Amino acid sequence: MIPENATVAPLLVDHAVPGPPQGRWTVAAWEGLPDNGNRYEILEGVLWMTTAPSAFHQWIVGRCIELLGVPARQRGLGIWFTAPIGVILSPHDAVQPDFLFIRAERVAALVRERRIHGAPDLIIEVLSPGNSTEAMAQKRALYAHCGVPEYVEIDPAQRCARVYRLEGDAYRAPLICDDTQTLPLSCLPDLPVAVAALFADAPDTTL
Repeated sequence: MIPENATVAPLLVDHAVPGPPQGRWTVAAWEGLPDNGNRYEILEGVLWMTTAPSAFHQWIVGRCIELLGVPARQRGLGIWFTAPIGVILSPHDAVQPDFLFIRAERVAALVRERRIHGAPDLIIEVLSPGNSTEAMAQKRALYAHCGVPEYVEIDPAQRCARVYRLEGDAYRAPLICDDTQTLPLSCLPDLPVAVAALFADAPDTTL
């Protein structure tokens, strides 16, 4: 569980975000936050915020689009989105994943009223230096609890990817793929992606 006294985010300690106390944020309150360039999420009613990611982070997200999203869409397998996009997992949980994929047969049920309502088939998060181990564990637990069947953490610092697959209501131990291996995705088995390709040719690899 997320502690009730968790801070909004390190970058918000000097000023308050108008809204409910931590632990009591709802999707309705989250929807009223200003569109000010920051990325807001609520996990179990706790508000979190991040600012603009690095160029390398966005390069990797772009490679996910090129190597997974576009080919999947062209083959009629489903659709993809990237942050900023609101994914509503419960009345107290709203996230903005770096990349997500929804199989074609589930699109109509999930994509409506400006948001994604329910668990996508795949969520990918690209780690940044500011991501704490605790925060990512909380988000991972939320994704499992809400039924995201496949979740991937791409780690630019280690040049690897960790693939989590749902078993019951929890993720199994991750399959760790380094930059000599291929990313195996259950939801897109015919679109193997070399892990190294996610990082290749980036003009700036500063984390």
